[in-house]
Amino acid sequence: MALLVIGLALWIAAHLFRRLAPDAHAGLVGRLGKGPVRGLTAAVIGVGLIFVIIGFRSSPYVALYTPPGWAIHLNNLLMLIAVFLFGAANAPSRVKRYLRNPMLTGVLVWAAAHLLVNGDLASLILFGGMALWAAASIVAIDRATPRAPVAPVPARADLKLALIAVIVFAAITALHAWLGVWPFPR
Repeated sequence: MALLVIGLALWIAAHLFRRLAPDAHAGLVGRLGKGPVRGLTAAVIGVGLIFVIIGFRSSPYVALYTPPGWAIHLNNLLMLIAVFLFGAANAPSRVKRYLRNPMLTGVLVWAAAHLLVNGDLASLILFGGMALWAAASIVAIDRATPRAPVAPVPARADLKLALIAVIVFAAITALHAWLGVWPFPR
């Protein structure tokens, strides 16, 4: 479980470093250059992700609560919404008129969905930690920069994004099944 916590800490620190320590970040960029700092940040995030995966998969199961039977249905609906929000962050979408940070909001929805169906300690650390990181990032971004105006987007862009989200969701569920975690009711 220690590897999971270390990996999560690396992920969060690398993502929040520029926002929480702007002077230190600027000093590092001044010494090393923008490209190397981005590479270093990506490396720390990558190592953190590897540690999270290995740590999560190797953590003992410590039950904290029993998820309700209906939660799997809500989980799947929330996951479809989370995938849509991830896509909305980088594609034309009317969602951006209402949500400044659709990707980080998608992380919050993803984390909540997984906490609904996983009642163990490792899941609480992973998904709860990612939710806290996403919430902290939203607050930090909102405090640091004013919101830019959002250009109008036709409704068909959201329909296209919804179709892509369904396809990506199907791929994610196939990956879960391949890894031995059946994401649907039995």
